[in-house]
Amino acid sequence: MFGWEFPPHISGGLGTACYGLTKALMKADVDILFVAPKLFGDENPGNIRLINASDVSVDVRDEVYKTHQDKISFMEIDSTLLPYASEEEYYNLVEQLESGISLEQVNLHTQKFQFAGGYGKNLMEEVRRYAIVASAIARDNDFDVIHAHDWLTYLAGIEAKRISGKPLVVHMHATEFDRSGENINEVVFNIEREGMEAADVVVAVSHMTRNTVINRHGISPEKVITVHNGVEPPADQSKVQIKKHLDEKIVTFLGRITYQKGPEYFIEAAHKILQKDSNVRFVMAGSGDLLSRMIRRVAQLNMGTHFHFTGFLKGDDVDRMFGLSDVYVMPSVSEPFGISPLEAMRSSVPVIISRQSGVSEILKHALKIDYWDVDAMADAIYALLHYPSLAKMFRIYGKTEVENIKWDQAGIKVKSIYKQLASV
Repeated sequence: MFGWEFPPHISGGLGTACYGLTKALMKADVDILFVAPKLFGDENPGNIRLINASDVSVDVRDEVYKTHQDKISFMEIDSTLLPYASEEEYYNLVEQLESGISLEQVNLHTQKFQFAGGYGKNLMEEVRRYAIVASAIARDNDFDVIHAHDWLTYLAGIEAKRISGKPLVVHMHATEFDRSGENINEVVFNIEREGMEAADVVVAVSHMTRNTVINRHGISPEKVITVHNGVEPPADQSKVQIKKHLDEKIVTFLGRITYQKGPEYFIEAAHKILQKDSNVRFVMAGSGDLLSRMIRRVAQLNMGTHFHFTGFLKGDDVDRMFGLSDVYVMPSVSEPFGISPLEAMRSSVPVIISRQSGVSEILKHALKIDYWDVDAMADAIYALLHYPSLAKMFRIYGKTEVENIKWDQAGIKVKSIYKQLASV
């Protein structure tokens, strides 16, 4: 299995989803070799065997090396290439990563690539070199099936398949159309299509994503299978101390502040609510390239005393935020799946989600609106804040519903795909 990050070093939903699925597969008695570009030494993999691509030697005389080395272009890449990082987070990462890739000479004919382990300036270079290392890993290990997560690892999966002849599964967590709308990056789009064309099976995280893969990338419907994501079991709530110091109701948006997540619609709905009820506070938790614009819009609407920007939250801080929230809103313009509503429901928070999200396909106890319908969004928020019985119903039944949406189910489905491919 080729991934790009492994907990605790994750930047968003991709790493979380890979980890949840991997643990579920282990419970289903699947032995996994999980490859990451860089391991930091503080990972807790359990029974998962981790392979650090930065430790793998490659033969510079190999055709795979020459092919990809010729295609490597040293260029800075914009934020649309990152699967789960905003422009602001991207440039912060660039500063931290400094020089990006370094090359360690091992002997005359072998080399090791020291990957940066993130989303730095030379991301496309790392994607290409990850494919080179994948060919060496495929030669040196015994396995039945190859599984590559998102476009960053597709070239690695292709090379592993070419070397080993073993079947390839590629997992589509988010398409380039989700990240960029119609203004797509052609390089990323071509890698996505190349990976899916080479794959024996394409796993899509929702029917919505499956339709995009078929209709926009031209992939054969017969080999595209939907496997919905799950949610991690509840964290130890005893470790998360939550004390609300305000009498006001709190409505939360938690996610990247980017075009894809629809933050501007949340702000416009908040303004409508405050015209009717001033006893409400709104929280926008996250960071992204639209953050400055959203702050300016809140100021223009004179909502500064009722609106809070927390920055990026993770771990216990996410649980604390949900513990303080009376309503959670995910107004995404295009959301392949969306794990955060499940996390909110797990914390007994009523949720409002856009119909343009994959998670809306499986949730019954969530209010669903079109992302652009600000009036409907405001009506839904107002109803949950002012009709206690309605909010109570969504808290109780939502929590029960989400407890049955587990990674174990996804693990069983993916294992059945592996068994079918391995028996061919």
